[in-house]
Amino acid sequence: MYGDDSQYRIVPEQKNSRKNTTRTVWLLIAVLAAGVIGGAVSYFLLKNNVREMVESSVRPVVTMQTAAPLPSDASHPVPASASAMEAVSARTVPSVVEVATESKVTHPIFGSFITGGAGSGVIISEDGYIVTNHHVINDSTSITVRTFEGVEYPAKLVGTDQRTDLAVLKVDAQYLIPAVFGDSASVNVGMPVLAIGNPLGSLGGTVTEGIISAKDREILIDGDYMSLLQTSAAINPGNSGGGLFDLSGNLVGVVNAKSSGSDIEGLGFAIPVNTAKAVVTELIEHGYVTGRPALGVGISEIRSRSALYMYRLREPGVYITSAETSGEFQKWDRILQVEGTDIRSAADVKKIVDHHRVGDSLAITVRRNNRNVDITVILDEEVPAQFTGERV
Repeated sequence: MYGDDSQYRIVPEQKNSRKNTTRTVWLLIAVLAAGVIGGAVSYFLLKNNVREMVESSVRPVVTMQTAAPLPSDASHPVPASASAMEAVSARTVPSVVEVATESKVTHPIFGSFITGGAGSGVIISEDGYIVTNHHVINDSTSITVRTFEGVEYPAKLVGTDQRTDLAVLKVDAQYLIPAVFGDSASVNVGMPVLAIGNPLGSLGGTVTEGIISAKDREILIDGDYMSLLQTSAAINPGNSGGGLFDLSGNLVGVVNAKSSGSDIEGLGFAIPVNTAKAVVTELIEHGYVTGRPALGVGISEIRSRSALYMYRLREPGVYITSAETSGEFQKWDRILQVEGTDIRSAADVKKIVDHHRVGDSLAITVRRNNRNVDITVILDEEVPAQFTGERV
């Protein structure tokens, strides 16, 4: 592979290059020496300027840091709002209880069995009155209340109101710590609040913070329009019936709903405490809310094809489903208008009725036997009773 000629030609060239190499080395040494000397001179010339530049850039930062007053505990600074929240939490958590329910469910195939539920409640008197949500205790056969201290009491249902989603319970106890009622009319948007409840039904005494995001939010829940406080405090299943408190420790709302969805967070609602106070008083005194106007008929919103076929109805809409106590309406009248307002849902009817008083008259147009019929109705007082459909 390698020829002898090529090998022997290189040797003379290596010998001749030694002198050139020596000269090159001395030349490099001279250049390096000159570079070192030049660098040293440059260093000493620029030393003072560089120091002045660095000091001028660092000195303002150091001044700002040292000029700022240090907190009393520099390693753990505590904002004023945090200490306020701690104080409010300590004062209000004992006023919120866990509510556990049992209900009997009958299945056509599997028979009867017991299901459990959980929510929250707020103590409103030392002798055991507690406010919670209607939907927490609805259809329950057994209700148990557990205080923050871990004491359990069997509870009796005093009264419930589906329209406002409120209910009152009573336990046989003394010296409980009731919540202090505030004034929801004085609540402002942006005001910090604490939500206290029993999320997931197993985390009693949980405190979450947020703000009042909006007031007087008109929300449609289970067919009823409700005017609610909106809050950014974390609300989860089990928080229903718990308390929403301001930073003075006053109860400003009763938590009752959370908007659900995979992309929805920080969107909870509470019943204003002024609404709760009025309803609670009625429930304790009468077992229901008195003076509430009603048409005295049952109505249902029928829209699905299967329901229309079942009841042999032609058009979707809001229908009278029971009219035994009314001489004006007939079963399966379709409500077209109330007080000149077109009706598109059962909630529309309820909203109009709720804006009137017992004894007021309403002009209603219904569709009956392929013709429009005008009816004038005098509103009666709504008294809870068993009925078919929704009573308005």
